[in-house]
Amino acid sequence: MDFTMKRLLLLVFLCLNFSLASADTLTLKVGGHPDTYVVKKGDTLWDISGYFLNDPWRWPKLWGNNPLIANPHLIYPGDRLTLEFIDGQPRLVVKQHIKKSPEGRVISKNGPIPAVDLALIKPYLVQNRVVDPRWLDGQPIVMSGESPSIHHVVNDVVYVNAMLEQGLKVAIYQTGREFFSPESGELLGREIILASTGRVIESGTVSKVELLSSLRETKGGYHVTPVEDEALMSAYFIPKAADLSVPTSIIATIGNIREAGKLDVVYIDRGADDGVKTGHVFSMFRDGENIVIDNDGNPVRPLDSSTYDKVLAQFSEETAYKMPDVFHGNLMVFKVFDKTSLGLIMFSGRPVRVGDKLSKPEPLTIKGE
Repeated sequence: MDFTMKRLLLLVFLCLNFSLASADTLTLKVGGHPDTYVVKKGDTLWDISGYFLNDPWRWPKLWGNNPLIANPHLIYPGDRLTLEFIDGQPRLVVKQHIKKSPEGRVISKNGPIPAVDLALIKPYLVQNRVVDPRWLDGQPIVMSGESPSIHHVVNDVVYVNAMLEQGLKVAIYQTGREFFSPESGELLGREIILASTGRVIESGTVSKVELLSSLRETKGGYHVTPVEDEALMSAYFIPKAADLSVPTSIIATIGNIREAGKLDVVYIDRGADDGVKTGHVFSMFRDGENIVIDNDGNPVRPLDSSTYDKVLAQFSEETAYKMPDVFHGNLMVFKVFDKTSLGLIMFSGRPVRVGDKLSKPEPLTIKGE
């Protein structure tokens, strides 16, 4: 290998390492940040990181070199966090707040703080699922109940058209929406919403189920399934940048609201089959506008354009310009199905709508103070 080639390879290697190091650099919050912070009850790891970082979802790196917080569950209300620089990188160092029990044991003042506000997503951990319609069609249904009413609530006994094992705990679901891929039109699954839970009290060709809890009235035709194991899943999440090679978008909002905002829950059109995992963070973008140049040479926005301008935009690349996509905020996935997932909007600078695009969040690479 000649000398020139060696120099080129060395230059490429150095550039690659520099770019990787820059991409891994944390950026402290623009406009100022505290030097210390005392953890309060009700805080979350995401919220605390938001005081210090432009990209709060990167909190694992902010605390990555601190042996006392290698496990974030060790952060408790009353702990004092101090911002320090280790090898040129900002890090939070903790001084734990502890007290002694009457027996002299050292105990924590309160329980550890979570990654996100679990109260926001707890209902959706068990209530909403997206399933294969063919699988759903094979599940038994509620036929009627001992009560003459068509609506059934807690303590009512309902009849199910299947031989279910006595003592089995079941979930009863109302059928919701069907979700389709915006790209291919493929059916991604059907939404089912938990109406009630129950226990089989008598087994037979038609089994009897006593309702133990009721989130909404149960009716004939609702599907009955064993209680899903994932209802017991840990609600602790380590945020990580989602990096999918396929286009991803928001396909529905909870409650069919037109616009969603911070702390609202949405469905996205990718799931476990596509490599999505709990904790994955996406950046949300709205499509940039198509601006048309009219006959007078003036730019015209879509809302102001005439039919002629719109037709012209479809056929003339010289007079139509696609504006950059507009950043809306960050979303974190907290529940994953086969072909879809549920995400919590952690930050939203603008209203979020169905059809908004999702991509890998690109952290700012300007080094902190």
